[in-house]
Amino acid sequence: MNNSSDALFAPRLADMAERCRRDGCSVFSRFFDERQCAEAEQWCRYNAGDLQYGFFGGFSDARRRILAFYHDYSAEYITEELPIVCLTFTFRNEDRLSHRDFLGSFMALKLKRDTIGDIVIKDGMAQAAVNETAARDITMSISKIGRTGVKITDSRPFELTLAETEEFRETSCTAASLRLDCIVAAAAKISREKAAALIRSEKTEVNHLPVSSVSAELKEGDILSIRGCGRFILSGINGTTKKGRIHIILKKYI
Repeated sequence: MNNSSDALFAPRLADMAERCRRDGCSVFSRFFDERQCAEAEQWCRYNAGDLQYGFFGGFSDARRRILAFYHDYSAEYITEELPIVCLTFTFRNEDRLSHRDFLGSFMALKLKRDTIGDIVIKDGMAQAAVNETAARDITMSISKIGRTGVKITDSRPFELTLAETEEFRETSCTAASLRLDCIVAAAAKISREKAAALIRSEKTEVNHLPVSSVSAELKEGDILSIRGCGRFILSGINGTTKKGRIHIILKKYI
């Protein structure tokens, strides 16, 4: 965890853990983004001690999730305690609403971003994971998203997943090794020297955390973010060429 994040973030996590120990009840954060989840996971691994912890976002593949600290005796019931509400919006399929449309309407209510989790949209329906305060404000105040009328219910379970709606562009290429500078060069289509400069200037992240070592090794499934180039998944490692280069498959989020 970098110093600026640690100075701001770690005391919040420590306070949550202490309240859980002191009061004997489960304690929940607001929604963390992917980087915050990765940093919180790092902190919990070394500091949770006797407590159980987990990350939950409603959707099975949620990116934005809340952190829960709880005791062993609460483990069986923790999903029932989660302060996450599923809001389901239905609208005409021909009305092409986007993630930006929904988030903009929520933000217009002066809601904080950390009260809202993922928003998934498909075929005339959207589902949003929100906390209880946001759920109340949204259901009381919103009848339209943009100019499109919507019906809202909080009684349907989460049915959509991010995987259903995400789109990728797949590229097959080769790399000299699985070192970070080699994979960044292949993903961004630049030289290893330029890739190394990006890494050293902290413009790359692996699994949502900054990495400044050019020699860090990647593995299949790792998520690589390159500032100015986008985000990629190293989705396949498929043998070597006659010259010893490694066949890889990169999926770029689009």
